[in-house]
Amino acid sequence: IMKLAFIGTGKIIADALFAIEPIKEIEKTAIFARPHSKEKAEAFAKQYNIAEVYTDYEKLLTETTADTVYIGLINSAHYSYAKQALLHGKNVILEKPFTGFYNEAQELQQIAEENKLFIFEAVTVLHNEVFYEMKKNVEKLGTLRMALCNYSQYSSRYDAYLEGDITHSFDPAYYGGSLYDINVYNIHYCVGLFGEPKDATYYPNIGPNGIDTSGTLVMEYDGFSAVCTGSKDSDSPGYVCVQGEKGFMKVDSKPNIASELKTVYADENIKEKVKDAAGAMVRATITEDYKAPEHHHRMTQEFTDFARVIDEKDYETAKEFLDETVAVVKVLETARKKAGIEF
Repeated sequence: IMKLAFIGTGKIIADALFAIEPIKEIEKTAIFARPHSKEKAEAFAKQYNIAEVYTDYEKLLTETTADTVYIGLINSAHYSYAKQALLHGKNVILEKPFTGFYNEAQELQQIAEENKLFIFEAVTVLHNEVFYEMKKNVEKLGTLRMALCNYSQYSSRYDAYLEGDITHSFDPAYYGGSLYDINVYNIHYCVGLFGEPKDATYYPNIGPNGIDTSGTLVMEYDGFSAVCTGSKDSDSPGYVCVQGEKGFMKVDSKPNIASELKTVYADENIKEKVKDAAGAMVRATITEDYKAPEHHHRMTQEFTDFARVIDEKDYETAKEFLDETVAVVKVLETARKKAGIEF
């Protein structure tokens, strides 16, 4: 059984506490809050029957019976809190984006591997049946030609930002912005499906304080590009679409909550081709619709996976997850620096 300590009291921690409810393999052991949020931590402890409440992180790491910490703090706190936990012999589940800088991600990976500890990035898209289905279906598409992803939602904090009230998610000092906060999901699909790109270039819309409120990232692969749009200043239906010479597959929803996949590819057995009204050649195709099973919460599966990997000491799967995460951080940093966004 994983004994889990929750680090933070924000919305993501509330989500995680609810998501973990049905998982028998996880015990909610401890919760940490900074002194000014102690009452929130105590309320969560009461609601979810958590025995240990701490306002001193060092004390938690030294005294807790928990073996794993889940860090749901602002982006800029991820690296220091994760490193401290690893050095105290704790496994770490770190909320996305993993770290602000590539060298920090490499260092956390090194510490974890040297000490036979586990560190994961909590990013829902990698722990989703739709994503597993996409991995299986890539080869049906033939030679890949492009990937197009869009995750856009008008931020609840954008109006305040325009008024000059800048919250963490729009503040470069806290590693905010659209690339790290929202486009990161699109990048995970692409790196998860196609591996690390050869290069990445970001075309941001920059707000008055130098942060990207939206933007489009282009990742270069052999023979095709992946174009990822992320926005906190405007709305659009979300999607992930991968196109190859033989067909395409598409998720028609916000990328972080994919529940269905449509895969359409050429039927090799039917050779006749017809033209449509626009004069384009139309091939006979096979359509496969996939619907993921319902889950208690979008975060339930990832925590189930983490508990299993730790319990079974499945270092191979853990390394696959972590290699993918570190590659994503490299993409984020490469793109951000080229675009002149300073953290």
